[in-house]
Amino acid sequence: MRGKITARRLVGIAFVAALYCVCTLVIAPLSFGAVQFRFSEVLVLLCYYKKDYCFALILGCFFANFFSPLGIYDVIFGTLATLLTVIAVYLCPRLLPATLFPTLFCVIISLELHLLLSAPFLLTCLTVMVGEFTVVTVIGYPMFRLLEKNAGFMRLIGKDEKKFMRRS
Repeated sequence: MRGKITARRLVGIAFVAALYCVCTLVIAPLSFGAVQFRFSEVLVLLCYYKKDYCFALILGCFFANFFSPLGIYDVIFGTLATLLTVIAVYLCPRLLPATLFPTLFCVIISLELHLLLSAPFLLTCLTVMVGEFTVVTVIGYPMFRLLEKNAGFMRLIGKDEKKFMRRS
C-alpha cells in the first residue's frame, strides 16, 4: 500500500541513514571543508529510484554533520543542501541530469564556508563542486547504471514503480 509505514520501510530508511553517516565519518578529513570528497554522497542517487531514500539521506546528513568542525552551522547548511538535492534528484526524469543536482546545491556549502571561514566564495564553489561532481557524476552515474542491470539490487532498493511508469 502506498505511503503505509511498515517496519521494513523504517529499517530501510534507518539503514541507509546510518550507512551515509558512517561512510561520511570514516573518512571525516575528506568529508568536511573547502576540498571534500564525501564518498557517501553517491547514495543520493538512491533517491532517484525511491522517495524513502530522501528521508534516509536527509537524516544521515543531519547526524553526520554534528561531527563537522563547523558544528551546528554544518548541520543547518549541509542538511538544507541535502534536502534540496534529494528532492531534485527524486523529481528528475533521467538519472544523468539527476547526478548534477548535488553539484549545483554545493553552492549552499560554499556560502557557508565563505560566511564562517571567510573562504573565497568562487574558489570554494569550484573545489567543493569538483569533489561532488567527481563522486556523484563521474563515479556514481556509471556505478548506478551498472547496478540497474542487477535485478537483485533493484529488488533490494525497491524502486517506486509508479514513478517509473510516469517516465515511460
